[in-house]
Amino acid sequence: MALRIEDIDTPRVVPDADRLIMDDLAWLGLDWDGDPVYQSRRDDLYREAFQTLRGDGGLGESRVFPCFCSRADIRAASAPQEGDSFSVYPGTCRRRWADDPDDVRLRLERGDRHAWRIAVPAAGHMGGDVGDVGDGDSGKNRSGGNNGNTGDMGDSVTFQDRVFGPQRFVLSRDVGDAVVLRSDGLFSYQLAVVVDDLLMGVDDIVRGRDLLPSTALQMWIRRLLLDRGFGADAAGACPVATTAASAATPMYAHLPLVDDRAHRRLAKRERSYDLGMLRSDGVEPEQIIGYCAWMLGLCDDGESSARGERSEHDEGLGHGEKSALDESPTRQAMSERDQRIVHDDGEAEWVESLPMSAHGEPRPMSAREALAAFSWEKVARVRRDHVLRDPAALGRIGRI
Repeated sequence: MALRIEDIDTPRVVPDADRLIMDDLAWLGLDWDGDPVYQSRRDDLYREAFQTLRGDGGLGESRVFPCFCSRADIRAASAPQEGDSFSVYPGTCRRRWADDPDDVRLRLERGDRHAWRIAVPAAGHMGGDVGDVGDGDSGKNRSGGNNGNTGDMGDSVTFQDRVFGPQRFVLSRDVGDAVVLRSDGLFSYQLAVVVDDLLMGVDDIVRGRDLLPSTALQMWIRRLLLDRGFGADAAGACPVATTAASAATPMYAHLPLVDDRAHRRLAKRERSYDLGMLRSDGVEPEQIIGYCAWMLGLCDDGESSARGERSEHDEGLGHGEKSALDESPTRQAMSERDQRIVHDDGEAEWVESLPMSAHGEPRPMSAREALAAFSWEKVARVRRDHVLRDPAALGRIGRI
């Protein structure tokens, strides 16, 4: 396991945050290989990737374009996607770049403030899908699908998620032209993580289900960079990287989220209860790991699956298949006592969910015990978000 400190957004970096992260990991009993990798020290690599995407800067070569829109402009022209307040860029400056490149160059020479966005394939663009990633055990192709020139890549990305099963995203509709270089000169998360995962040889990526659309975009950027020869000389930038690992497409798993009582995901911006607060309240690492293991279905007593861990809509489906309710995991927000399902027409309803005992009860576990109990098959049975109603309850796990 590699440890990467994602501190690329330097104005927002909290002093000593890296030290606190490493201290928390050690307290939980988790370790990593090699020295931590700091994104803030890899600006040259991100710039090289950006130049690879830009090419000679011409309309026919560049996959990036300057965007002069303000956030207010984008909000006014965009409709947020349901669930995660995600807005697809409306394409204003992309059209300007195509229709009046002389005006764009004039604005650049004048020094008008701008970001740079990556131009995803237009809607309906035909070509091979990026992806077709196997499940890791079947021996299927993991090279990222289309091995030809990126000009032949279509606007769809498909991959097999270890938790939510087969995924397909149309980039122009579901993601849009994302920022890769911000107007303040900082490279974006979407570009930085692709470069880091590629050069560090990361082959197993686990994160929240709210990032499923981002995974599709990052797979496409990765394929584009590889097809343009990026990384041939830079692969030695991290000793963890290997040629084989860098060329392969990682395996992806997206986990359900942990929400607060208002059904908002726990996040720093919301000043949500965090690990530091739990530690200061006297909660033990085994209690936190045990609760996380329980949320992932690892405390299953072996009979809960037969009692209906999947809903009646899922009966008869094999591992990796999906029901209608699973079609879009970002359209579901669920807790251990209730679940809110948002249907395709935008209507929402609250329905009773499974009781806590449906997949065992939380109990203290060490990191080693949790890893021994872990399996993706168990995790894939629990696709609903959890609500942490009372953080203090974690301190009572395993105590009479």
